[in-house]
Amino acid sequence: MKKLLIILFVLLAGNVWAQPKFDHVEPMFWWVGMKNPKLQLLVHGKNIAAYTVQLNYPGVKLIEVHQVENPNYLFVDLEIAAETKAGKFPITFLDRGKKVSEYSYELKNKDNSSPRIQGVTNQDFIYLLMPDRFSNGDKSNDIVKGLAEAKLNRDSMYYRHGGDLQGVINHLDYLKATGVTAIWMTPEIENDMPLASYHGYAVTDHYQIDPRYGTNALYKTYVEKVHAKGLKVIKDIVHNHMGTGHWIFKDMPMKDWVNQWPVYTQTSYRDEPVMDPHSSEADKKKQLDGWFVPSMPDLNERNPYVQNYLTQNHIWWIEYAGIDGLRLDTYAYNDPAYMADWALKLKAEFPSLSIFGETLVNSVPAQAYFTQGNTVNRGFDTHLPGVTDNMMKSAVYEALNGKNGWTDGIFRLYNVVSQDFLYQDPTRNVIYWDNHDMSRFYSMIKEDMDKYKSGMALLLTMRGIPQMYYGTEILMKNYSDPDGLVRSDFPGGWAGDAKDKFSASGRNQQENEAWNFVSKLALYRKGNPALQTGKMMQFVPENGLYVYFRYLTEGNKDVMVILNSEDKAKVLDTSRFAERMKNTNSAVNVISGEKLNTVKTINVPAKTTLVLELN
Repeated sequence: MKKLLIILFVLLAGNVWAQPKFDHVEPMFWWVGMKNPKLQLLVHGKNIAAYTVQLNYPGVKLIEVHQVENPNYLFVDLEIAAETKAGKFPITFLDRGKKVSEYSYELKNKDNSSPRIQGVTNQDFIYLLMPDRFSNGDKSNDIVKGLAEAKLNRDSMYYRHGGDLQGVINHLDYLKATGVTAIWMTPEIENDMPLASYHGYAVTDHYQIDPRYGTNALYKTYVEKVHAKGLKVIKDIVHNHMGTGHWIFKDMPMKDWVNQWPVYTQTSYRDEPVMDPHSSEADKKKQLDGWFVPSMPDLNERNPYVQNYLTQNHIWWIEYAGIDGLRLDTYAYNDPAYMADWALKLKAEFPSLSIFGETLVNSVPAQAYFTQGNTVNRGFDTHLPGVTDNMMKSAVYEALNGKNGWTDGIFRLYNVVSQDFLYQDPTRNVIYWDNHDMSRFYSMIKEDMDKYKSGMALLLTMRGIPQMYYGTEILMKNYSDPDGLVRSDFPGGWAGDAKDKFSASGRNQQENEAWNFVSKLALYRKGNPALQTGKMMQFVPENGLYVYFRYLTEGNKDVMVILNSEDKAKVLDTSRFAERMKNTNSAVNVISGEKLNTVKTINVPAKTTLVLELN
């Protein structure tokens, strides 16, 4: 009897071990009615490739099952007919024709409610924040057991500080009052890395919100609450790389899931070889395939499995949460052909989705090179609507800090704007003066309040989509050496903070002056279509003054902007602006409310940008 029990135990144990263990099935679920009927499931489990796959569901066809180098993976190709109904169905796994296990897969109905996937355009004002450094709304997720970085230390710029999704939700009224209309957070998905995991750009699970921020369900709730406030959501995504802590990197489907080198090779961080007609293939390969840093393996975007995985993941998040726009990290480092195909696939699913790519390049033609339309003879269309306008940022700093010369000072700004003909549509570019990777605006202008107001006035009146980095509205400062210094906590985001700068009572006089200036101009912009979708006309700078107009064809609430970057006041004779002012009798200073009963001449104080509504 004892011997029989032992034999039975062994047989049962063998049967248990024969059951495939599904560590990951991704995407975890999908939707019926998508434009692209094809879906590729990544199935991961110990020796999963030893099994065959079957399914039987009306409208779902099993096209092919791919075995790859690693036996712990299967890639299952499905085709979902247009008439397929939502529901659950089993995916059956068989061992030599015998069913050993099954996985219940779900197809959902698409959410067509409004507002969802609205797009972020030049009618918006973007607020960029780092969730770990903005506000801690839920202390229970500060430390999550089992993660590589199980430490919270607000005294260190390198460790987690505890900010989360709930913290952002708690301050949506503040953001709306500030005048912003869209929120862009640095990546919220899981970054289970041992050090500096707070920044979010070393993803370790593409389908999970980092548990220190919250859950997938909370992220969806966050988007819904943002929409309920009349605001929009931008998601920051990374095509180029992942973190070494990613479960896929620890057990890759095939060696070329990431770009491999005989020895570790870092990218050159030079964008020129990608566009240079004289560049060597070696330089181009190093730029595109070199790893960003040792902890961020470079994904091989020429691998069709990688392509499907990334594209489906981004479609999944948009449909799941109802995101309005995407910011594409390190755009210039990605495979160009894949990125163009990716953009077409996302536009097909979500025609109203907005997309802009990070391009920290050194010339206007280089920026235009990455934008859609083949406007600079690149040879193919990237289908990328807009970029982060780094050249506009540099030009504004030159205008505010430089000395006026033939190509310097305000002339640099005029020159950059004059090259807008290179873009299919420059108003789709995101303009900004700082972000999480660079020195803060207030420090770069030497904490000069006049320059601050002047620069913020330019940000909110220039063509394009304005973006402000969190804390700029309350004069947060520092230089990016190291970058953690520009990623300080927003004062008042944590219980027990000495000052709560989310409220006027917690801010000092100068901080309130800055916040009031930004808020007033941002809310004015929100109500004036000339500053959103209006045309722009600029005039050659003269006498140290740079003048441009934002206007609609019907001439409603036209705006005149006058920049005096010099240290002395000027008197502007407006006779040369007759094209835009021939019917103008008076104007109102948007910030002060002062009425100018005559506009034949205008007094412009030193280091000032006047914003005037013309009557």
